[in-house]
Amino acid sequence: MDMAERILVVNTGSSSIKYELIDVETRGRPARGLVERIGEERGRLTHHCGDDPPYEREGRFPGHAEGLAAVLKAFAEAGPELDPVAVGHRVVHGGTLFREPVLVDDRVIAQIEELAPLAPLHNPVNLVGIRVAQDAFPGVPQVAVFDTAFHHTLPPAAYTYAVPEEWGVRRFGFHGTSCAYVSERAAAMLGREPERVSMIVLHLGNGASATAIVGGRSVDTSMGLTPLEGLVMGSRSGDVDPALPGYLQRVTGMDAEATEQALTRRGGLLALAGHSDMREVRRRAADGDERARLALDVYTHRIRKYVGAYYALLGQVDAIVFTGGVGEHDAATRAASTRGLERLGISVDPVLNQAESTGERAVSPPGSEVAVLVVPTDEEWEIARQTLTLL
Repeated sequence: MDMAERILVVNTGSSSIKYELIDVETRGRPARGLVERIGEERGRLTHHCGDDPPYEREGRFPGHAEGLAAVLKAFAEAGPELDPVAVGHRVVHGGTLFREPVLVDDRVIAQIEELAPLAPLHNPVNLVGIRVAQDAFPGVPQVAVFDTAFHHTLPPAAYTYAVPEEWGVRRFGFHGTSCAYVSERAAAMLGREPERVSMIVLHLGNGASATAIVGGRSVDTSMGLTPLEGLVMGSRSGDVDPALPGYLQRVTGMDAEATEQALTRRGGLLALAGHSDMREVRRRAADGDERARLALDVYTHRIRKYVGAYYALLGQVDAIVFTGGVGEHDAATRAASTRGLERLGISVDPVLNQAESTGERAVSPPGSEVAVLVVPTDEEWEIARQTLTLL
């Protein structure tokens, strides 16, 4: 492959599309953009081409196909010329079928469809992105990069649920693309090879997870069979009593599907504070909203529980790594998530933690036993890198 060629990365989320055109040789981004609030009345597309003023479009994008059509129109009207050598797609759930990136063909599409019940918010829209790209770029290789793949190293004790074997269920884990990138960068910040580092990665965004990593390999993670398990998230509840669906069916008549939808779409910060965006929750808490204050307490309480559990599992931790929109930008969440862990060697420096920065940085006091790091994730580059490696 000509290393000067470009890879288009498409990351279709449950209500958004993030995309970047990446120059493989320079790691430059000739274009990037975001379609937000798909399915809502006030959708928005923002497309950046070099240093030009952003191309923007507001309006309703009924579904992801319409959102992707708008992305292609943005390239056509604002540039640059879109002639990728390959298209890399983030696919959330690969189950036990996919442990590495694959070239997309009809068989792969059918298998991703079969896995949709495990990630109903994500796999179907990931497939929309693949199909639109196939139509737009006939003959161009389409590569699927799976969020679950990084966690295929989980040991049986970590991925096995204590349920009847014939159910055929297990923990898979997610945010693997982010964890792969962030863990490698964190090791570099410590001046060590990844094989010599133990860390806990906290990916905190609208979705949130904790992952214990030893030697560059995932050994435990908070998300499970689906992305619903684990930490409190924007609209996902995270851990609840497994008896909850049965209880709700007896008391309210809600069936299992209605309960799952509620836990996925109406749980988390949205349920506790009335809004799923951490920035808005913080604003409401600052204005005296007790529900918002409780939401923040529940959110960071859950994080501390997982950090403590994974510390015990690892025995030694070299770094706590914050990433994701909240992890990278919300100093108060970092401080609250590490409060009370000083005896474990974990703390943040108030000045370093509050400093205005968007880059890689340490926010723990100099010489700390456990480094607390902020590493902006770059899932798009990781997808492009894996796509290139496969090709």
